[in-house]
Order: sequence, then structure tokens, then C-alpha cells
Amino acid sequence: MSEQETYDVEAVQEKWLPVWDELQPFRADEDSPREKKYALTMFPYPSGDLHMGHAEVTALHDVVARYWWQRGFEVLNPMGWDSFGLPAENAAIRNDEHPATYTYANIETQYESFKRYGISFDWSRRLHTSDPEYYRWTQWLFLKFRERGLAYRKNSPVNWCPNDQTVLANEQVVDGKCERCGADVTKRELTQWYFKITEYAQELLDCLDDLEPTWPTRVVTAQRNWIGRSEGAHVDFAVEGHDPITVYTTRPDTIFGTTFMVVAVDSALAEELVTDGQRAAFETYRDEIRKETEIERLSTDRPTSGVDLGVTATNPVTGTQIPVWATDYVLADYGTGAVMGVPGGDQRDWEFATVMGLEIIRTTQTPEGFEGESYNGEGPAINSPAPGVDAPLDINGLGVAEAKRATIDFLEQRGTGKGAVNFRLRDWLLSRQRYWGVPIPIIHCEKDGEVAVPYDQLPLELPELRGADLKPKGVSPLAAASEWVDVACPTCGGPAKRDSDTMDTFVDSSWYFLRYCSPTYTDGPFDVEKARAWMPADIYVGGVEHAVLHLLYARFFTKVLRDMGMLDVGEPFAAQLNQGIVINQGKKMSKSLGNGVSLGDQLAAYGVDAVRLTLVFAGPPEDDIDWADMSPAGSLRFLQRAWRLSGDVTSAPGTAPEGGDVALRRATAHTVHEAAELIEGYRFNVMVARVMELVNATRKAIDLPESRGGCGPADPAVREATEAVAILLSLVAPFTAEEMWERLGHRPTVARAGWPAVDPGLLVEESVTAVVQIQGKVKARLEVAPDIAEADLEQLALADPDVVKAIDGRPVRKVIVRAPKLVNVVV
Repeated sequence: MSEQETYDVEAVQEKWLPVWDELQPFRADEDSPREKKYALTMFPYPSGDLHMGHAEVTALHDVVARYWWQRGFEVLNPMGWDSFGLPAENAAIRNDEHPATYTYANIETQYESFKRYGISFDWSRRLHTSDPEYYRWTQWLFLKFRERGLAYRKNSPVNWCPNDQTVLANEQVVDGKCERCGADVTKRELTQWYFKITEYAQELLDCLDDLEPTWPTRVVTAQRNWIGRSEGAHVDFAVEGHDPITVYTTRPDTIFGTTFMVVAVDSALAEELVTDGQRAAFETYRDEIRKETEIERLSTDRPTSGVDLGVTATNPVTGTQIPVWATDYVLADYGTGAVMGVPGGDQRDWEFATVMGLEIIRTTQTPEGFEGESYNGEGPAINSPAPGVDAPLDINGLGVAEAKRATIDFLEQRGTGKGAVNFRLRDWLLSRQRYWGVPIPIIHCEKDGEVAVPYDQLPLELPELRGADLKPKGVSPLAAASEWVDVACPTCGGPAKRDSDTMDTFVDSSWYFLRYCSPTYTDGPFDVEKARAWMPADIYVGGVEHAVLHLLYARFFTKVLRDMGMLDVGEPFAAQLNQGIVINQGKKMSKSLGNGVSLGDQLAAYGVDAVRLTLVFAGPPEDDIDWADMSPAGSLRFLQRAWRLSGDVTSAPGTAPEGGDVALRRATAHTVHEAAELIEGYRFNVMVARVMELVNATRKAIDLPESRGGCGPADPAVREATEAVAILLSLVAPFTAEEMWERLGHRPTVARAGWPAVDPGLLVEESVTAVVQIQGKVKARLEVAPDIAEADLEQLALADPDVVKAIDGRPVRKVIVRAPKLVNVVV
């Protein structure tokens, strides 16, 4: 066969797609006796056609799923669409279409693109979160959570996106900006629905220890930081004429240095405490601060500001009166909205005290040579109390841990404080003032209050509102749909109104992986027994941008469902793999920058397999890929080279490989053995490199004369090697692999051919090359047994003529032996 012979990429793709459709080789069978594996990838938003990011993540994911099929597992590998929510709705509004029309059209476009891309999804389990058959159960879960006290409604300051005109969960605010559109986030006082995720804060934190070996380190770290557990105390500061102000502090031992208190200027507490004489100044200051974003308020380089509220609080340990101020650097929705000002131990407090002329007292001895301002590190307690001060507690000289414990004991004995654990994590705000989402199944009645929509009336379907203006207005468009909103109360039959907000799309995606286990089940959100059979997902592949948001919520849902008796596991994803992003010319792809890359154009130019191979071979999965540095044309040339092997093999299918060329058989065995280890270690790019080496070795075996190490196309080792290449390539380049498999005389599909058998004897090396260095320079190479002892290797090395010559009679100071591959002689 001519080395220049090629194959028609497009024709091969069109040939095999209908064959795979008919055979459905990736349809998971729950009743199969084979061991089960669940391969899960994050499902997409249908806001446009597939792009290079989709191409990368699914290509990487497919390596694992197809590998498991080849290893004999029954694999659940489903796909669906996260079709509710802001991304789909905003895209629809930009295109002046109804969200349903736009969304489902895009779903079909993406579906066809996925099919062309050859991913091994089980399409019989396809789902869309915007289907009533799906969101019926999202509503069902909401009501079940509410019955367990985990869904509730309250009034509080919330994150508000002025662009999308909706509230955002804390996790959806990144550096003070909306993570969807990038607009500066402000605060609003609204009555909203929450999930009580804080009920599971400690367990969510503890279980990260179990996930640490199989989840990316940065994801585990991000979740730990977001949950943010700290140990300290709640301390009560008495205020005459008011209820005590309770603060949380991680350093109760510094209470002797508390010389003032600060409360959030936009909190109800500040409004309650301010005296009449200070009210005008307070309201002016508050109105100015409300114009600023949260990120601006927390910036460390902004000028310190505040206003005296005109009241004092009593330090519960010293009995002294300290002024209470309102300031911008305390936030109303964090902790109690009040902080004890300890300028000696907190830099923000130091700056505030300095500007406002307030007293500064150090309560921890600073290290020798310390030249900073505030200090909150380790050291003995000082000024606790200060010399000459008569106080009922004395912790001077104690280390931080002992001082904290003694202070907490004192506060608890006096009834003015209590040891406490606090979390940075806040309850999950799930209400959205948008149309395209799951309607909240609650009816508001003046007589009966919040009334759940009866379970037998679910799903509460979203009205179409065709022709209505769905652009963001700050109030859900559903509020104006009187025919839908106005309803009889299920309890008393009187006039009532439906809740007009919809749920955050992260509610939909917090349990979709469970629905995949039984997507047509009608007696609940999922068949409990089938979920028990498949869960947890053995691997979850997706972007690191969901390190906190989606992953934390999915973990929360799983734990609640376990406590409801519907799951046996408390974690949804046993292992996780993050992919990098595809950039171009060193920058994120953007039309405005002129560096966008069309996936469709790449597929048309080079074919599916070449694009997939390029993405997998580019580097470790977690690394970013700069498409400008990639060569899909080079990938295509390699695939053609591999494909030609299948046309050169002349031995019959089923020919036993024993008796074939030993060197090529050994290369095949090592490639197959290493490929399994590399895939299980997520080193897919190295696996591809090993396949390339085997292709080259096989090509040489066919082309070279026997005198130069060749064996010819009829040698059974050539068939064995080429079949191994086809099976390994099926993980990355399924069209090429299927074509090779057919040309080798086999029926489709290569995806279910089974992992190539390896003769263990071929993995045993008869000899290895030991390198001998003198002063770090290679002076000899020795062929030795793989199990040679260090003493024997040293003796052989020192006796080698080239080594003896290089030493030249100089005394040997040290010999470092790393059997069987290295001897380093120091003279």
C-alpha cells in the first residue's frame, strides 16, 4: 500500500454514524451482570452551538468512558441540557425570541453536533431541565426540603445584579461582580427563598477529607475556604435601653483590647441604635454607602469612614463603656452585622481607630523586632488586664489557645458569652426575579400564609407568556400574568396568589445526575434502587469554575436525599477531573479580539478525529490549550498513518500472535500495559504518545527488511500490534478506529472489542541499560539483568574498561548505585 494513500475523512464519518445509531453500543443496561461504572460530564447550557470548550471537555471525558467499556464494565454515560436559567434566557432575549423557542432549537442543534462528534453518550437517557416532566420533581424536592425545615423565606439584604435584574446567591458574586454578566453587584432588601445549606456546613467540610485523594486540590481548597469554619465565641455587649449586641469573634482573648464597636451602616441594628442627635449624620452616611458595591466596601485601600451612633456598649470583661460606630467595612449579612473593634489585633480596626482618634491597646506580645501596626499572631497575652486595672479575669502571660479557653470559660460563667463555631458559608438564596425557570410551588394567602401547591397538582407549569416583554425589570414577568398568579388557596379556597419568582438554575443541576439513573420514572424524582445501583458517579468531568457553586450545591442535595432515605451515599461524585480552557494566541477567544476559533470550521477542515486527538494530545487535561500552537493537520497525518497499517496486514483475523516477531510483540504489550496506567492516572496525552510510538514501530516492522529488524505484513505480531492500535485509538479517534477494525476483518464495533490481552511474559525485560557516570558525565553503558543487586552492579561498573580508563587511578570517594539503571562514581 502506498504511504501516500489517504482516506476520505468526511465519507468515513458519514459511514459510521448510522451504524452506531443502529447498534447503540453505549446503551447502559441496569440488568447486566457486568460491574457498573458511571461516567458523568457537566451538561451544557443551550445558549448556542457547541464550541471549542465543549469539544475539549467531552473528548477528555470520552477517553475514560470508552476505556471502561473496553475493560468490560457496564457504563452509564448520559447527556442532557441545563436548559432553564439566565444563560438561556438572556441569549433568547438578545435574539428576540421566546426562551422556549430559542432554547429547544439550540438543544437540537447541540444534539446533532454531539452526535457528529462521536461521543459515547447513552442518548436514551437524554433530559432537559426545562421539561415539565423534569421540573415537576424539582418542585417536589423543594416542597420536601421545606417540610424538613431546609427551605424557608425571609427578608434580608440580598445581592442584586442591576443588569440581569435579579438576585444572586453569594456564590454567584465574584470579586463584587455578577458571575454571569460581569455587572457590579449591589444590595437590596427583599423577601426571598433560601435553602438552609448551613445545616450541613460541618458535614460538607468534614467529607472533603475523603474527597481529597480523588478531587483536584484547588477544588477541595476552594470549598474549604468558602465553608470557612472558625472557632471562637459569641460575646454579648450590653447597651442601655436596648437588647445586648452579640458579636462573633475568633479571638475572644483580645477582649481587653476592645475599645469600640462597629456595626454595618446598612443594618437594622444600626437603624435601631442611632440616637436622635446622630440620626441626620447617620442617614446621610448610609445613603452614600448604599451607592457602593460590596467589593468597593471591602477594599483594603479605600479611606476609612464611619459615623458615631451616639450610644455606648459595656465591655463584659472590663466593665468599661465603649462607643458604638456605624461603618462601611462591616456587612449586614455577615455574622451579626456587628464587630468588636480591637485595633491592636486587626488592621482595619487599627486604621479606623487611628482616623477616629480611638484608643489602641495591644493584648498580644509582638515578636522581637516587629515594626508593623496591628498584630494577630501567636504570643503571650499582655494588658489583659492592663497594669493597675482591677478586672475579674487575668490572662496575662497565657498563650493564645489557653487565653481563648480561659476567656470563653469566664464569659460562659457570667452568662455574657458562649464558645461557638462559625462558618463563612451562608444559606443558599434561590429566588430569581426572572421568567425562564422553575416556578416556586407556593401560594400566598392572606389567611393561611404560605401554602404549598399540593403534590398531585405538580408540575406547576410555567405559562408560555408568548408576546410578553420578558426583559429584566426587577420583578418577575410572572407577577403580571394575572391569569396564572391569581388562584384559589388550596387550604381555605379564598383568593390567593402564586409566588411569582422562579428558582435558581443551580437547583435544577443539583440533582440531574440522579435523574439520569431512571429518566422516565414517574413515581418520584428517580428510582431509588437504580440510583443505589449507579451512584456515586465514578468520575465527574467539567470546568473548575464550578468549584464552589454547583459542586457544593450538588453535595448538599445528595446529603439531604440520603437523610430522606433515598440514597445510600452522601457524596455524589467519587472522583473529579477539571479540564483547562481553549484559548487562542495567548488570550481567551473573543470576536472583538479577532481570535475566535469556530469548532465547526475545524471539524470541516480536519475531521472529528483530528480535532479530538489534538485536544487530548495537547497536554495534561487541566492545562489550558492555546489553539494557535496546535496542529490538527499533524494529527490528521498521524491518523492516516495509523489507518494505513490496517490495510497492510495480510494475516487472517484470529491468527494467534504467538510465534510472531518478539520485539514488536514486546512493544505492543508494553504500550497496552502502560496505556491502562496512564488513562487511570488521567495522563491521556502520554497515552496518545505511546500509541504513536507503537504505530511507528509497526510501520518499521512492515517496511524494513528482516536483516534490519523487519518482519513483514504477514507476521502475526503485525496484526496484534495494529489491532491494539485500533482499540487504543477508539478512545480518542473513534471513526478512524472503526474503519481500521473493519479493514482488519472484524465486525463493528471496535468500541466493544475488549481491552487487548497482554502476555505477562512479554512485560519482563530480559536486560536493561545501566548508565555509568563519573563526575556526572556518562562514561559507559552496561546491559544488565533487571533484578541485579546493587553490589553486583557496582562491581561491574568499576570493572568496565571505559570506566577504569576514565577514573585514571584517582581515588574513588563515593559510588552511588540506583539499580538497575544508574551508577554514579565520584572521584
